[in-house]
Order: sequence, then C-alpha cells, then structure tokens
Amino acid sequence: MTVDLHTHSTASDGQYTPSQLVRLAAARGLEALALTDHDTLDGLEEAVEAGAHAGLLVLRGVELGAKEYRSLHILGYGFTPGAPGLEALCARMREGRDERKYRILDFLREKGLGITLAEVEEIAGGAIIARPHFAQALVRGGYTATVKEAFDRYLDTDEYQRIERVKPDARTCIETIRAAGGKASLAHPYQLNLEEESLDALVKQLAGYGLSAIECYYPRHRPEQQAFYLHLAEKYGLYVSGGSDFHGERVKPDISLSALDLDISWAAGRGA
Repeated sequence: MTVDLHTHSTASDGQYTPSQLVRLAAARGLEALALTDHDTLDGLEEAVEAGAHAGLLVLRGVELGAKEYRSLHILGYGFTPGAPGLEALCARMREGRDERKYRILDFLREKGLGITLAEVEEIAGGAIIARPHFAQALVRGGYTATVKEAFDRYLDTDEYQRIERVKPDARTCIETIRAAGGKASLAHPYQLNLEEESLDALVKQLAGYGLSAIECYYPRHRPEQQAFYLHLAEKYGLYVSGGSDFHGERVKPDISLSALDLDISWAAGRGA
C-alpha cells in the first residue's frame, strides 16, 4: 500500500487537526496513514472516523520518548483502543511535558528571550505544550528566523538537556505497546548519532525487548544510512517501516507527507 507511518497532528505538536491531516493524506493519494502523536492517543478516534469518510485506512499510533538517548523514540502501532496500560503511560508522559513548560520558559528567559506562556499556549491551541510550540513563539517574536534555528540555538542543545523531562526506558515503552496488543518500531535511527556498531548493539537489545520494526525510510536518511537500517532489519528479523514525521509546513517546512510502498499488515493489528 501507499502509506505514511509517521505523522503528527494538533493533538501533540503538529499543525493540522487529525481530520485535516487525513484529508491532506487522501489528497496526496495515500491509501493508509498512521497518526503517531507524541505521548497521546487523543486524536486517534477523530482520525479513524475521518479516514472512514475519506476512504483512507488510518492506523492508530503513538510516539514515545525513551530516556536512554536524547532522540530515542519508539513508535507504536495497531494497539487495542483504550488499552489502560498505554493510556496510563501516556498520561504520565503528558504530565511531564506539562510541567516542563515552566522550566523551558525560565530557560529561555535566562537567555534574554522575552516570550510569554500565553503566547506559547495560543500557538499550542489547547494541546500539551511541546518544544515546537516554543520554537514557533521564538520565530513569531523575531528571536530566530526559523523553527530549525530555534532548535539549533536553544531547544536541542546540550545545555537544554538539564531541563529535559523524565522519560521511561525503552523497554517500558516497547513492553507497554506490546501489552496493548500493538507492535513497536524504532523511529528515525539517524537522530541517535550512533556509530554503526553501537546502533547494531542497541537494535539487538531493543529486539530482545520485543521491538517489531525499524523506520528504514525517512526523509533525512542518507542512502548509506538507509541501506544499513535495512541490513539491521534483515539481521534481527524486523519489519521495514517508514514515514515522513510530518508536522505541517509551519513546523517543518521542508517535510511533506511521504508516499511509501510498504507492507503494513504487521502494523495494522487488531486496533486498526
């Protein structure tokens, strides 16, 4: 099927509502879409309903951050709707995000950046506030020219890490997804910035926890990286996944919805 298995909506830090995202995917010619908002399942039922009207298969998904590495993210697919363990984990992670907003605001003020929480809340539009909302506020205030610059200078630096939220470990993320009847996939492995030997060891460890797939196809993967990730998938018996990590042009102006030809039977599960 022609699919995109990694997208975000206004339920977390994306630009478009779940329904709008589904309509964009249908217009793009996709046959299936996974909504994988950060630490929340809130937009899934709206997306599934919109998909039914648009003739588009919508997979229930989620993206969970793990504590071992700054950008270690685990994607979950095909879990049972309303699974209590996954709902509880997402609730704890959202609480951490909500508490973190005050530390981010103080951190930016220390840098002489005079944005307010009200500005950030307006941009978030009722969603749990995340770093992209602060980045957009920095652009709006003229402190940076782009969202990327906001991350590069302030929100994705070593200094920023001292205020990062508490996250579960990767094993907890994977096992919670599996307990909910779903499948777990390693997101955008290039972001880990690991040498091949170290990444191989990590994927082996995650496979031992029950990892099912690896996101081999991703807009920022170089050809040699993609080839190595495909090798790891074959080596450890993992499914091949892929997606755009689409947030909308206001958040990631260089990222459009992907149209990948993938077998998604493993990801559909009983929660599709």
